[in-house]
Amino acid sequence: MKLSFLGTPEVAAGTLRALVGAGHDIRLVVTRPDTRRGRGPGQSPSPVKQAAAALGLPVSHRPADVAASGAELGVVVAYGRLIKPEILAEVPMLNVHFSLLPRWRGAAPVERAVLAGDAETGVCLMALEEGLDTGPVYDRVVTSVGPDETADDLRRRLGEIGNELLVSRLSAGLGEPRPQTGEPTYAAKLEPAELHLDFNRAAEVCDRQVRVGRAWTTWRGRRLLVHRAGVVTDVGTLLPGEIEGDRVGTGEGALELIVVQPEGKPAMSAADWLRGARPVPGERLGEQGGSPR
Repeated sequence: MKLSFLGTPEVAAGTLRALVGAGHDIRLVVTRPDTRRGRGPGQSPSPVKQAAAALGLPVSHRPADVAASGAELGVVVAYGRLIKPEILAEVPMLNVHFSLLPRWRGAAPVERAVLAGDAETGVCLMALEEGLDTGPVYDRVVTSVGPDETADDLRRRLGEIGNELLVSRLSAGLGEPRPQTGEPTYAAKLEPAELHLDFNRAAEVCDRQVRVGRAWTTWRGRRLLVHRAGVVTDVGTLLPGEIEGDRVGTGEGALELIVVQPEGKPAMSAADWLRGARPVPGERLGEQGGSPR
């Protein structure tokens, strides 16, 4: 098919490569403008723009350019902005969405599924319309969420599932979409406060925050990121936030620290951090104030 493609992050770049590999004619790639990364003055292109350049495809930062591209259909994967109705009136668009709609409409469906402890999620091929992820669904694939799966791992896996589903349905024909049914839930972008580890809650809840990414607490008044952790059920009498070895007490069970990152330092194993931190008996994580960055 003659397609336009709209997307921004690495998971969308994978879909673009899959469409080209399947022989589709990509008339135009639309992605978000280059962004500044780090402290340098330069700007970096999005992963989709980099993939398009490697594939020799034309790139624009203006969704309105799709109308003049000659595309029969637009494919949208994590583009990051709503498409205006006047553009949708010119070119029909298909969205690859990483949730089982109408659950988790919005910007962060993968993170919300992990944070909520959803047992399953999936991929939907949805007809794009003016509303936020409200369009009818052509097809979907359901998959379980692994108990130790991070949001990044799950997103990569859903991307692969979505690529296979998309290429298959474009080849076989989309058919008629069906309206979404069920109670909608919304996946707003996570705020740093939602990733603050409250050790009065169950270890399982804290672990889900860690699996989302950039979970944080404080240690002696300074920020401490927890990149990897695990749940321990047999913990004796540890109080919430209390440290014993690599374990931190919670309201139910304990959190085993695996990889952490102290403020101003690189990520390191929890064992290395503990050797330097030297917590005294009874000292707790999160006792003093701090703020995420």
